[in-house]
Amino acid sequence: MKKLIPLIVLGASLSLGNAFAADTAPKAKSKQQTKMANCNKDAKEKALKGAERKKFMSTCLKAPAQA
Repeated sequence: MKKLIPLIVLGASLSLGNAFAADTAPKAKSKQQTKMANCNKDAKEKALKGAERKKFMSTCLKAPAQA
């Protein structure tokens, strides 16, 4: 009996946690977040590192958005 109560409490808390998490729908990415993801992808494909990557990211993020 002493072991059963903590298991019930644990199970109930996990169930409630999942119920609350299910209520939150994923948010759509903003234009800036999408732009950052695309710039990161391009920098990774070009294997840029250090100052070279920093310069590329700065230029990429300042560029006007492509349609």
